Amino acid sequence: MSTLDAAPTALIVHAHPEPHSFSTAQMATAAQALRDTGYRVDILDLYADAWSPVLAREEFAPAEGPFKPQAAQMRAIEDGTLDATVKAHLDRLLAADLLVLSFPMWWFSLPAILKGWVDRVFVMGGVFGGDHGLFGDAALAGKQAMLLLTTGGPSESFHPEGTFGPMEDFLFHIHRGMLEFVGYHVLNPVITYGPAHMTDQERAAALESVRDSVTLIAGETGTSRAYAAR
Repeated sequence: MSTLDAAPTALIVHAHPEPHSFSTAQMATAAQALRDTGYRVDILDLYADAWSPVLAREEFAPAEGPFKPQAAQMRAIEDGTLDATVKAHLDRLLAADLLVLSFPMWWFSLPAILKGWVDRVFVMGGVFGGDHGLFGDAALAGKQAMLLLTTGGPSESFHPEGTFGPMEDFLFHIHRGMLEFVGYHVLNPVITYGPAHMTDQERAAALESVRDSVTLIAGETGTSRAYAAR
């Protein structure tokens, strides 16, 4: 097996409409840090790809009765009729050892385009349900996931006594309800607080901090070391 074949894969799913944003620069920095630690990096840029976030009846084969999205997903998996674009994204998801969701925090959650990616690609019967269970029995058990995000407010606003309350409270539904639900071991998030309020020098320093954090997290997982030792 070649070194390239042995390398672990990180799938970064990025959701920001501005290619020159700090969020996009942060994603590129994280991607390079992962490459430097031995990962192959696969990037899905949802806005650049004009990804449709809407889980709709029209992407499934016709069926009688009310439209039940998860039942439709299960049938599509069983019949081999899953939408071709969704199937391609699902294949890339299943092939990745590490999933990174990269986004600006909007309304204390994911941008709609990224939530819609989860709706359409975390397919019932493909990553949970059907032949798979939930959490430790789901299809992505043994793989890792992390969040890479920016905020509009400063870090002190996300402390227990801050204006908004603890960041962990806002991330719980993503960590537990999306990532752990389909089997992922969730790593610590990498967060840049309030980059819009920073100077250029401060933003440059923040990107270096992102690089260091991602490098540290990648090293702590032991994944790249395990593959390199083969």
